[in-house]
Amino acid sequence: MLGLESMKVLFVSAEVAPFAKVGGLADVAAGLPKSIRGQGHDCRVILPFYQMIADNPRWQTRVILEEFPVSPNPLQTYKASLHQLEFEGMTYYFIGCDEWFSHSVDSGSLYQPGGEIHAFFVSAVLRAMELIKWIPDVVHANDWHTGFLPVIIKEKAGPLWDRVASVFTIHNMAYQGEFGIEALDWMDLPYDLYNYEQVEAWGRVNFLKSGMAFADIVNTVSPNYADEIQTHEYGCSLEGLTQYLAANDRLFGVLNGLDYQTWDPKTDRGIVANYSQSSLDCKEACRSSLLEELGMPEIEGAPLIGMISRISSQKGYDLLLSAAPELFEMPVQIVVQGLGDPGIIDGLETLQRTYPKQFRFLNAFDEELAQHIYSGCDAFLMPSAFEPCGLGQLIAMRYGTLPIVRQTGGLKDTVSEGVNGFTFEHRARRELVDAVARAKAIYRTPAWQVMVQRAMKSDSGWDSSAKRYVELYEKAILNRAGVAMQKETPVRFA
Repeated sequence: MLGLESMKVLFVSAEVAPFAKVGGLADVAAGLPKSIRGQGHDCRVILPFYQMIADNPRWQTRVILEEFPVSPNPLQTYKASLHQLEFEGMTYYFIGCDEWFSHSVDSGSLYQPGGEIHAFFVSAVLRAMELIKWIPDVVHANDWHTGFLPVIIKEKAGPLWDRVASVFTIHNMAYQGEFGIEALDWMDLPYDLYNYEQVEAWGRVNFLKSGMAFADIVNTVSPNYADEIQTHEYGCSLEGLTQYLAANDRLFGVLNGLDYQTWDPKTDRGIVANYSQSSLDCKEACRSSLLEELGMPEIEGAPLIGMISRISSQKGYDLLLSAAPELFEMPVQIVVQGLGDPGIIDGLETLQRTYPKQFRFLNAFDEELAQHIYSGCDAFLMPSAFEPCGLGQLIAMRYGTLPIVRQTGGLKDTVSEGVNGFTFEHRARRELVDAVARAKAIYRTPAWQVMVQRAMKSDSGWDSSAKRYVELYEKAILNRAGVAMQKETPVRFA
């Protein structure tokens, strides 16, 4: 390793908490850069200046570039602006452009359809950094929305970027950003990149694949998921590329962490009563308050189980719906919060009408309620079909809420049967029911309390993962330096 004392890192993401959040990517983009900076590196974050940010009086950003032209291609020039905010020891930049970001007024409207918005954003990011004369050593791009950053850096950006390395993180392999060949016109990139070794996959320009093919280092958000995406089952038709990257020492898995300043039951102002490992009695107050908030009665001996996620088959709601009658017979009580698939939502609403004392469904994105669920529930259910890392189980353990999970992706890396939670292997109703039954069998016993203590002691902070990212940054710089010295095009796969 280089052992660099300080690197300049630009962390690029379409969403960053607490400014704009839809899912776990925002939490990673909030916590990881802080830990990178805490290790002595100049890590800065850049994201779009959505209308929801501009309208929020909490964010007193200052304009550092009032108006500058961004031309992703010769036929289109947009007026952009660059805003800056110093917040909790971090420097945040925001790319403004009314044409692209004024429609995003809340989490539900954050992502607009199409790919041109992301072509504009990555082009504007590079231009803005040139204008303020802050060229990083490493650009850390995240998910398909920023997949063309590594491409533009190597194919188009020019001499200022010749030695800038790129790291590309896959947060979810299933979302790839696929468009027609005209997507290359959006960024004025040559059509000779449209081949299976570079930006094309199955007859489409693929933003996720493009980032993977051109980045100096690629990683995903847990070691187990890095292995899984090399298989046909989880590779989402890109397993040939992931296998190639792994064989060439360019694919890694680094487990996500938690921002312990944000997620701390001892100090969390969003919960009814604060508590710690030594004051778990106070968690009971959170439980009682949550039941009251939900309008659910206390059922003697019934664990209260929470589930917070996007409503989709990926998250295992098909298993929940099929297993529900047996679960409620045990008995247990369950609360679900999320937005998503209308068909699944219909099933959840039917479940609530059928079991009004045992089931609640909140069709909402409500961070305050989510805090109440994490702190007030006894257990947390994640029967996912696949789960790249999962933050829900990490947050739940932090709050002394035992996870019940399927062994996939980061869930397998972080939850162990009978140690800090309960697990099952296959996507089978019977296995889910059995896992919940094992939890129910020791609920309110000393064994349960021992597991809660272990779960709360789990080290899920960002520090160890951030050290691994620093190593990947150094490796990316070495890889990029080798390419730059040889004046080669990006390494391709066959």
